[in-house]
Amino acid sequence: MENNFDEIKKIISKEKNIIKEVKKINEDIAKTRDVSERRMISSQINSLLSLMKKENEKIPWLVKSINLPNPLPVSKKESSKEMPVSKYDSKKQFPITNMKMSAFEKQTLKRLKQKGEKKEILREDKPSNYIKISNRLFSELSTKVVNKEEFSNIKRDLIKSGLQYLPKSYLSIIFFTTTISFFVAIPIMLFFLFFSVSAIAPLVKVAEGAFLDRLLKVIWIPVVIPILTFFMMYLYPSAEKKSIETRINEELPFAAINMSAIAGSMIDPTRIFEIIIATKEYPYLEKEFTKLINETNILGYDLISALRNRAFNSPSKKLAELFNGLATTINSGGDMVEFFSKRSQTLLFDYKLEREKYNRSSETYMDIYISVVIAAPMILMLLLMIMQVSGLGVGISTPALTLLMILGVFGINLLFLAFLHFKQPGD
Repeated sequence: MENNFDEIKKIISKEKNIIKEVKKINEDIAKTRDVSERRMISSQINSLLSLMKKENEKIPWLVKSINLPNPLPVSKKESSKEMPVSKYDSKKQFPITNMKMSAFEKQTLKRLKQKGEKKEILREDKPSNYIKISNRLFSELSTKVVNKEEFSNIKRDLIKSGLQYLPKSYLSIIFFTTTISFFVAIPIMLFFLFFSVSAIAPLVKVAEGAFLDRLLKVIWIPVVIPILTFFMMYLYPSAEKKSIETRINEELPFAAINMSAIAGSMIDPTRIFEIIIATKEYPYLEKEFTKLINETNILGYDLISALRNRAFNSPSKKLAELFNGLATTINSGGDMVEFFSKRSQTLLFDYKLEREKYNRSSETYMDIYISVVIAAPMILMLLLMIMQVSGLGVGISTPALTLLMILGVFGINLLFLAFLHFKQPGD
């Protein structure tokens, strides 16, 4: 009977979540003007309502199967006697001050009093004006090219990177940004067409030479800048997916150790992911595990199907292997404790190898840094000074040479720091 009550509670809780989701989707569909998006959202609402109908059909069967115990027979004499009822005044408070409490209990009670009620903040993500303008100008072009083979990878990268863009909308943003970069490149071309920049004062002066020669030197700017902008926007989802994969792989070994310990208590597998989410120690894994829980609680998938779906859409190959292995273990009735234990050992071993590889690479980077950034500029500076003193035709003054050398060393340092930042593993 208790199991039936628990099952009814779960169904009611799931129906509440479905109602909230339908309400949110209805708000979104009122703001959407695109016909294809409206159809997609309407089909999603219909699937949620059908799921709610299926869940609702289970309740009458569960209620009928509940057998309440009959009350015990009471004799007439006992029933005629009135039981004494003590009066309780709700306004009177229990005298806590008279109780003997330890210092720790007083501190805990004080902290509980200071702790305010948790406020639930509803956040609504609306598309920015930039996205709206992009869709308005380039939605037709994006619809034509979104299904072509050249843009097939961008769909998977957007899903795996967690970027909240539809493929069509992101392509519209790419085209719009590329167009803006073209109009930005034209003033840059005109500036270098009529002016020149030098390392000595005056830094900016009127350009000299034939107009056609100067035009041929800068005509490439309005072509190269939009092309670079297009490819940077196109490759951004892939780079974001790679970054998230790196962070997940750093958190996964330690999360797997915790999951192995939790699995030893023989609880439901979904509770393992809920406990890991509640710890707030693994922010990148938390997002993936939340998607997994939403597929089981809101979309109505069984755990094995949800694990397969998340493995297919996961940005990390190691996390996908963990999901697929766990789905196989549950489906075959294997030992989850042993599975998590073996997998955590493997992941931790790989993590240590990556750290060791990075430490060895750092020694090589240090040698390169000393050679390129410290020794090379000093030698080059001495050579240029000797050539200038000997009159070998170096037409640069000493202050300008010093300024160029400082700027060169500064730029190399920035590039080297950026390179180390991208190569280093997380803490």
